[in-house]
Amino acid sequence: MTFTVDVHHHVLPDFFWQATNEAGHPAGGIAPPSWSLESALSFLDDSEIDVAITSISTPGVHTGDDAAARKLARQCNEHSAELIRDHPDRFGAFACLPLPDVDGTLIELAYALDDLHLDGVVLFSNARGIYLGDPRLTPLFDELQRRAAVVFIHPNPSPDPSAHALGLPDSLIDYPADTTRAVAQLHYSNTFARTPDATYILSHAGGTVPYLAGRFGIIDAMDVVPGGEHRRSAAEAFRSLYWDTALSWSDPVLSMLRDLVGMDHVVFGSDYPYLRRDLAVSCRAQLERSQELNDDERTAVLGGTALSVIPRLNERRAT
Repeated sequence: MTFTVDVHHHVLPDFFWQATNEAGHPAGGIAPPSWSLESALSFLDDSEIDVAITSISTPGVHTGDDAAARKLARQCNEHSAELIRDHPDRFGAFACLPLPDVDGTLIELAYALDDLHLDGVVLFSNARGIYLGDPRLTPLFDELQRRAAVVFIHPNPSPDPSAHALGLPDSLIDYPADTTRAVAQLHYSNTFARTPDATYILSHAGGTVPYLAGRFGIIDAMDVVPGGEHRRSAAEAFRSLYWDTALSWSDPVLSMLRDLVGMDHVVFGSDYPYLRRDLAVSCRAQLERSQELNDDERTAVLGGTALSVIPRLNERRAT
């Protein structure tokens, strides 16, 4: 079977779940099954996934208190590092950060990458209403650029209450929309342009970005957003990003990604355990069968491209 890396794989240890989810009202509106190491390994085996790059999920670690967020981020990152130590051939990890606390974030970033040797960071589309292109986050992106870090961008619910007034789970409309907001602001704030050495992976095939790519092109052509002389076009910027297949593995989405960025910038993601287990298991198999991919592209999407993005995984593959 094709060597497979799951770049969108969540860990939900009890201490994180209890600190960030209200009983009966889980973040995003859908409660996943209880998480355990045993269930995660069983899923990887059943799905024929070789390595999972873990991350925490929405809402992140910050629920209103900087000190509590710093403590929870440290606990989550040390938990992830322990998973890697105990199962080095099955797990990598993206570190979580206590945004919007920038000072605490820079401290935790250094610890997670220099001491724990995690594989990159997960950033949420907004942190308590502050989107990733906000100038208050410039010190973080300067450091991500300096480190040439891998940055996994995952949605958070919109801070706008009206976005949640339809009685629908956030994963249906709001998560893709919030990813799109973050990507648009990162591009038009010139954050992507200022961080060319960072590697960005977008969850869920970039939300609605592939569908809206033509609109980005029109905005660029009309030159209505200041600072255009300091950035590439959106089309050029998108080709430098990576796009995962979590909840986005169907042939029509793959076709849009082929046209937008090329299949060499698409990576596999399952969204386990938020996606129901049988669906999460089947998504890899569907990519194996997809008529949209030729054999070389399939190898790249399932794992080959992830090996180039996170070279340390090659050591685990060799073992």
